Amino acid sequence: MSIAEGLVILLVLGVGQAEICPLSCSCKLVETKGLKVDCSSRRLKEVPVLPYNTIKLYLQNNSLTTAPAGIFDHLLNLEVVDLSNNPWHCDCHILYLKLWMEDQTRSRHLAEDRCATPASAKMRPLSQLTGNELTGCAGPWPITCQEFLVRDIILIAFAIVVLVLMSCAVRISKRLACCIAVTEIPPAMQLIPKSIRKSHKSQ
Repeated sequence: MSIAEGLVILLVLGVGQAEICPLSCSCKLVETKGLKVDCSSRRLKEVPVLPYNTIKLYLQNNSLTTAPAGIFDHLLNLEVVDLSNNPWHCDCHILYLKLWMEDQTRSRHLAEDRCATPASAKMRPLSQLTGNELTGCAGPWPITCQEFLVRDIILIAFAIVVLVLMSCAVRISKRLACCIAVTEIPPAMQLIPKSIRKSHKSQ
């Protein structure tokens, strides 16, 4: 391959990568390994869609409060990431970011990511939060006495309906059995009184 052909290939790759670079960020090719995506200090309130070949990501000094679940999952070759100095809101929706950050062992900036809100978690590192401490991750509210009563009444009413239907089904089945038994008696035997039929059967 000649030098000219190599330059053309690099130019095409550079144009293609520039097209997928977020408008609010600057992207630079790092040798042939991937992109350095710099979105720092851009007053971003949302994480932009990032190129697949991002290997260095800088999102520090923005106004990011959360990260949608799965937003970073496609960045399989990421080597460096900086998310510091963002006002992270540490409720249940931040759990994805916390778990994703724990997998980024190569980054040197993760310890600097701290909560800004709520007040109970302010200035706490995201890495030190537990699921129970994250606002909104608690279990459902306890059921009140009135809700217990309504639920029990519904269950009792349902049980009564089932019992009534079962008793009706038993009665109908007995009647059907009697009708079938009567139809099995020969016409000649039906004219004979029951007492005589019984004595005849006993003989």
